[in-house]
Amino acid sequence: MVIMRIDPLVRKQLLHLILLHTAWEMGSGQLHYSVPEESQHGTFVGRIAQDLGLEVSELVPRLFRMESQGDGDHFRVNLQNGILFVNSRIDREEMCVKSPLCSIHLEVIVDKPLQVFHVEVEIADINDNAPVFSVTEQTLIIAEARLSHTPFPLESASDADIGTNALLTYRINPNDYFKLNVVTNEDQTKSAGLELKKALDREDVPVHHLMLTATDGGKPELTGTVQLVINVLDVNDNAPLFNQSVYKVRVPENPVNGALIITLNATDLDEGSFKDIAYSFSSLVPSKVKNIFRIGDSTGEIKVVGPLDYEDSNLWEIQIVAEDKGNPPLAGHCKVVIEILDMNDNAPQLSLKSLSVPVPEDSPLGTTVALISITDRDSGANAQVSCSLWPSGFPFKLKSTFKNYYSLVLDVSLDREQVPEFVLVVKAWDEGTPSLSASSTLTIPISDINDNAPAFAQPSYTVFVKENNPPGAHIFTVSASDPDMAENSLISYWIDEKLWSLSSYISVHSESGKLYALQPLDYEELKLLEFQVSAKDAGLPSLCGNVTIQVFVVDENDNAPVVSGLEENPILLVVPVTAGHVMGKIRALDADSGYNAWLRYELHDNNGPWRVGLYTGEISTTRGLDESGISGVSQNLVVVVVKDHGKPVLSATASVSVSLVASTQAIQADAHLLRKVGNGKDQVENVNVYLIIAICSVSSLFLLVIVIYTVLRCHSQAKEAMAYGPGTATLVCASEVGSWSYSNRHSHILAGVSGEAGAKSDLMVFTPNIPVFAENGNVGNTKELVANSSAEPKPPNPDWRYSASLRAGMQGAVHMDEAGALRVGPGPEQQWPTVSSATTEPEAGEVSPPVGAGVNSNSWTFKYGPGNSKQPGPESKKQTQVSFLLR
Repeated sequence: MVIMRIDPLVRKQLLHLILLHTAWEMGSGQLHYSVPEESQHGTFVGRIAQDLGLEVSELVPRLFRMESQGDGDHFRVNLQNGILFVNSRIDREEMCVKSPLCSIHLEVIVDKPLQVFHVEVEIADINDNAPVFSVTEQTLIIAEARLSHTPFPLESASDADIGTNALLTYRINPNDYFKLNVVTNEDQTKSAGLELKKALDREDVPVHHLMLTATDGGKPELTGTVQLVINVLDVNDNAPLFNQSVYKVRVPENPVNGALIITLNATDLDEGSFKDIAYSFSSLVPSKVKNIFRIGDSTGEIKVVGPLDYEDSNLWEIQIVAEDKGNPPLAGHCKVVIEILDMNDNAPQLSLKSLSVPVPEDSPLGTTVALISITDRDSGANAQVSCSLWPSGFPFKLKSTFKNYYSLVLDVSLDREQVPEFVLVVKAWDEGTPSLSASSTLTIPISDINDNAPAFAQPSYTVFVKENNPPGAHIFTVSASDPDMAENSLISYWIDEKLWSLSSYISVHSESGKLYALQPLDYEELKLLEFQVSAKDAGLPSLCGNVTIQVFVVDENDNAPVVSGLEENPILLVVPVTAGHVMGKIRALDADSGYNAWLRYELHDNNGPWRVGLYTGEISTTRGLDESGISGVSQNLVVVVVKDHGKPVLSATASVSVSLVASTQAIQADAHLLRKVGNGKDQVENVNVYLIIAICSVSSLFLLVIVIYTVLRCHSQAKEAMAYGPGTATLVCASEVGSWSYSNRHSHILAGVSGEAGAKSDLMVFTPNIPVFAENGNVGNTKELVANSSAEPKPPNPDWRYSASLRAGMQGAVHMDEAGALRVGPGPEQQWPTVSSATTEPEAGEVSPPVGAGVNSNSWTFKYGPGNSKQPGPESKKQTQVSFLLR
């Protein structure tokens, strides 16, 4: 029995290797377990959940899963207790062959958030394989002339285990002629051979039978045997000899077919035919070797005839036999060790382990999008792999998590509206010469979130709609855009009705954004609608955008002139009169504005001695009238036609009865009137008292208006904004001739704003710097006050004087300029009549209502100061005219 001892140098190298392996495991940053091969199903490996810092209760919610590198599902995790156990049989020899380190790499992946853990399970070798010889019987032919101590190589046994379990010792049964010679090779393996202790004698023992036993170092020990049959010959005493027992050759992988590896040479000391040598592979050489290598039987050249791949095998050992042609032939033996050098013939391989798409555009920085692993079958520098991302300007980067493992993480915030999808190229290359590379394309779509509110092209729109529109008429279309997608960009429109009720005037289609007028609009009742249209998307949460709409009602000529103020009694004209004598005035009103309210007067029959002022309505004579032909009272009917300037022209007629009497008859009528009145002294005094009381009352009211105006003015300055609600917003601009630019009864603005519902503008003061035409043609400024009052208006004086033509001109003075703003003054295309044709002002102390005001009018004009309206002059300009609005 031969006892194998480990050389101290070998022991030191093994210890150094173990220390390097331990240091590598500690620095790798992964969880390490060890389990023996051939373990039964359910064998405990480790508490993986506890060791990874995971709670057992969160394994299922976080989608705990485990992937194994390579084929087979050898391990599983019990999700109820977090224990890693053996799932199927593991044969270390089948998996790793003779590799000193055999392990299975596991990847543990959990979501919410996405995490990856690397676990390495080492498969420990057990002594489950006995030493094996390739044959059960080995025959040796030894000439009797062989000298003592001549070695004869034997076939070595092989053990599929590693380490101590594969450490073999040999022994043979005791005999007188042979002893066992064990040689330790450079790879720490042992080869057995026979050595003659003394010369053989064929006549004494022609055949020797020995038993060669190989024992491994495992516990328990396993053995293998082979029967040795030694035939003794007594001829051809010298066998061929090689100049060295082992030949070592280095060959790059993938050589061309027929490439020469080595040329062997053996010599034989015999003469004649005993000296001729034939080379061949030993019968112990596997057939795989014979498929890759070929040896010349006479030349000893070993050539490559098959594929030589470093990744399949990096070392080949071939037993060579050199046999002479003696009878019997003698053979010499040697071993050729061919080391295959690695070439960079394998490009890196990219593997996508996990891809979480689409990526929400609000994902936080550092979010893991994909897991990428890279492998290279080469070794050394040829297997050192680097990885990069192209193009580099995209909002993603590669982060190394483990050796040849990378995570694709978010590095810059995303915006789907700018880039909805990214196409990335992951490129890997090794450090070989030449360098090989591989690439893979990743398509990463970005999912949308509702981060954009609907937006209109303009902050506000101005719409002009002619009055008397048909109910349900389409007046405008609003359109908002939303760069989001799907339901986040689905827009609906609506009008905010929380502040003011607009449902009876305007509606909006929720999908198309079309605005409809629900009822006919009347310019005389409503001039402006101001409201907000909101656009809301269907996202969660939904976002809104607003736009302000101003709907201006455009006047049409839909009101005919109305004649008012005609005297019940006919005009009594005392003749003789001269030509051009003014005997009366026609007063007419048109509810329209602009040209539609500009009135002109015409006589129905121009054959009589009468004429009427084209714009003043004054009836005068065209020729002188005398008493000739007048007997008693002569009745004349004057028919006046009042027309506006609208299209189509609307008109009204007025009939005035004129009685012509002689001067003597007029004197009699005056005398009769004086007798009826009487002395009249008391009545005149009463009239003076009434006049003084009226003046004092008006003065007090004027002072009260000034005080209220001052208080409200200070109060309005403290407010940040003023809200206009449904009600009256009247612009009053009165000139010295008493014309009004807007009629209170027909000036209404309905606006919806974000202010307090029900807000009122009880006091509005206008001080426009616009030219006011006096009767003498001069231009001056007036100041109007519009105040709040609860007093009931007085009925109109039958003797009011006003001009509808001038009122129409002032109403047209408020217009829209090119920028869309309201301006005061004549429009660009409007030419109004001058005031020289207008009626005269009311006299001092007279109360004059606005044009078109009836008994219930809320607007009044008071004048104070000297002057006679019928005789304009410099003194008339000193009068004070105050206009205010009673609500």
